[in-house]
Amino acid sequence: MKATEVPEISGAYLFRPTPHADARGFFCRTFDADVVRSVGLDPAAFVQDSVSRSVRGVLRGLHLRSGAGEAKLVRCSNGRIFDAVVDLRADSPTYLGRAFFELSSETQTTLYIPAGCAHGFQSLTETSDVSYRIDRAHDPAEDVTIAFDDPDLAIDWPLPVASVSPRDREAPSLADFLKHREG
Repeated sequence: MKATEVPEISGAYLFRPTPHADARGFFCRTFDADVVRSVGLDPAAFVQDSVSRSVRGVLRGLHLRSGAGEAKLVRCSNGRIFDAVVDLRADSPTYLGRAFFELSSETQTTLYIPAGCAHGFQSLTETSDVSYRIDRAHDPAEDVTIAFDDPDLAIDWPLPVASVSPRDREAPSLADFLKHREG
């Protein structure tokens, strides 16, 4: 497994496994505490694993948490997704930076998203399963959503949006989020 920095988002990393393939399929390590530790992260900090299943065109996000925030490891364990990260940490050297990735079951690449960054994805295949490993227990009272179609972010989602949750559909703009956070 190899870790590489994401230049657009300070503190974000891609963890790329080395699959061992044969006639049966493949085997690969999707989490390695030593590799995580090698980039300055505490592997023991992750306390909760979750999974979501989405159908083609479903969009989830853009989500983040208030308070101390939430760092997470995200991997597409089945199918393929278009993944978007926006740096909303005012003190970050990449503040308002955006990064986009295609995560898939073919590569099993894991994306580390630092606390304070908004995250969203769109399913590109008939079914996509996304696994999350987060560093704090989930508290719904801290959930924050920003409009996935905000013109200031201008994220070019690859497919027409088939479905979003009511919360995501009614999310405030980035400007409203920033105004509320500062005020």
